[in-house]
Amino acid sequence: MATAAASFRPEAARSPPAVEPPAPPLSKFKVALCQLSVTADKARNIARARAAIESAAADGAKLVLLPEIWNGPYSNDSFPEYAEDIEAGGDAAPSFSMMSDVARSLQITLVGGSISERSGNSLYNTCCVFGSDGKLKGKHRKVHLFDIDIPGKITFQESKTLTAGQDLTIVDTDVGRIGIGICYDIRFQELAMLYAARGAHLLCYPGAFNMTTGPLHWELLQRARAADNQLFVATCAPARDTSSSYVAWGHSTLVGPFGEVIATIEHDEATIIAEIDYSLIEQRRQFLPLRHQRRGDLYQLVDVQGSGSK
Repeated sequence: MATAAASFRPEAARSPPAVEPPAPPLSKFKVALCQLSVTADKARNIARARAAIESAAADGAKLVLLPEIWNGPYSNDSFPEYAEDIEAGGDAAPSFSMMSDVARSLQITLVGGSISERSGNSLYNTCCVFGSDGKLKGKHRKVHLFDIDIPGKITFQESKTLTAGQDLTIVDTDVGRIGIGICYDIRFQELAMLYAARGAHLLCYPGAFNMTTGPLHWELLQRARAADNQLFVATCAPARDTSSSYVAWGHSTLVGPFGEVIATIEHDEATIIAEIDYSLIEQRRQFLPLRHQRRGDLYQLVDVQGSGSK
């Protein structure tokens, strides 16, 4: 059997070859998913997000997640109005500044959901990751823009106002190596596979699935990304507001490396705190040794940026 497995050349199924996850600073810790209600009042949204983060940290969370576009309405009309200049900081980026300050003061790792970012003449849907020192450790600009048309159900075209990001974002933090995607990014398994090949322990997807695709695909995709790659997946969504032009499904969720739902909530504003135990990753990979069974003699996933080519 060993000879047959070797002939499959599993190490060649990833180019460059996959790396093992590094030893995490913490093997077990609490994560908080803050499912926030979002209004047109930006100052209110920022204050409410800060309060939720502080409450989660008081309950022992070492990692806190916020939703996609949590500081203002999710709409093409609102993206330019609520956009922040992250590089300028200060008054030009009040949401960014709050997240940096609260991460530092509470000494937590914060995956800051996403906000609309203005950079030059472009707008991006951007997730900022802060370390426990409050410094920006990574910035993910949504790679796959949400352009869909389901007749009679939902039509949305982020590309009317937003520009697609060009980079994968994987960050080493006090709570392990984290790969970042935003909402629609979760549909593209290649992104998750590349993060897994780069040694991620956890994938975080701030997202705002809608009332059409949410019931069908939200949990399904999270469990698929976790089971396919045998790692943790955490998502955080806005609370549902039926009076909004875009109605979010909610259901922020933590999924384990066997594809099991560890914790989830419904659609109201709430924070859920659950435990991540990284020892489960190796255990599950021993149960199902996929990394040793890939057919590198038949197929290969190429990490274009990771291999240094363009």
